[in-house]
Amino acid sequence: MPDSLIDVQVHSAIATIALNRPDKRNAMSDEMRTEFIDVLERIATDRDIRAVVLTGHGKGFCAGGDIAGMEKRLHAPPGEVAFNGWSRQQRVHYTVSLLHTLPKPTIAAVNGAAAGLGADLALCCDFVVASTNASFTWSYIDRGLVPDGGGLYVLPRRVGLARAKELIFSGRRVEVEEALRLGIADRTASPEALIVEAQVWATELSRGSPTALALGKQILNQSFELSAEQAFRLGSQAQGICYTSAEHRQSVLAFLDKSKGKGR
Repeated sequence: MPDSLIDVQVHSAIATIALNRPDKRNAMSDEMRTEFIDVLERIATDRDIRAVVLTGHGKGFCAGGDIAGMEKRLHAPPGEVAFNGWSRQQRVHYTVSLLHTLPKPTIAAVNGAAAGLGADLALCCDFVVASTNASFTWSYIDRGLVPDGGGLYVLPRRVGLARAKELIFSGRRVEVEEALRLGIADRTASPEALIVEAQVWATELSRGSPTALALGKQILNQSFELSAEQAFRLGSQAQGICYTSAEHRQSVLAFLDKSKGKGR
């Protein structure tokens, strides 16, 4: 087993997080989840990190939940199965919520198979760049389960309700070309260029005001559930905060200085 189940590298303000359990195709164990939570919590408050790229080491992005953990649940006393399951789900939901609401741009660089929870994790990021080796499957149905990693929320917003039902009900595999066509993936890249292209895109997306990015993302994540009036109100409140930000002040002053220089 590697020393760390989550590998984090930071370069030029971009954090690249790699799931690091390649011998298990990066299946999410309880131990890996705990490390992942710690990393996401730390990055969320680190102002020196402006964006995140999420990928997997080895051939797979993430094979989903750890089967060993599922087997362990089968042997739990009947009177404890429900509460143990509920307790575990709180951790799962906290993890995907941290990723989904991270106050900076996130890109999933899907290097191989993203199955079950792995497919959910990819779509909990703001954007998806898929390697030509990538594939996606919401295979929960094959284990008698429903998507618990955010898929019931994020997949319909990516592909529409009817298509999301078809993918979840069938659990079928989606190859990269279809993923791009359906909107599961936003871009594709060769395996060799995947991480670099994701990091370059992350840099482009994070050049603007961190304050405006964080507030805008928070509202956009809720926009399908909000009325127009609610969205306008939240936008007005966010703009009031942006008015006070150092980025806004510096930008306006720089524009005015440039304008004055042209008039001389």
